[in-house]
Amino acid sequence: MMEQCGFTDKEKATDLLQSEKYLAGCYNSYLLEAATPEVKQCFSGILNDTHSMQQQLFEDMNSRGWYPVTKAQEQKIGEAKQKFAAKVSQ
Repeated sequence: MMEQCGFTDKEKATDLLQSEKYLAGCYNSYLLEAATPEVKQCFSGILNDTHSMQQQLFEDMNSRGWYPVTKAQEQKIGEAKQKFAAKVSQ
């Protein structure tokens, strides 16, 4: 019989989210290196599923206060846009 590992729900969710992020990176690499259209399509579907699971985990964690997101200040957003626009025009 398995003993309880002692991890909290937050720790389990964090581990799941980190795993999904890692898998997304791997599947993205596999997709880029796929040798045939069929393999490329297969990895594309898997990557899409992984992104969906990652989003669901994020939304669940965020709703529980386990992954809070602070809205960026409008001034900072404007500065980032200007900086990016300047880089693009170079």
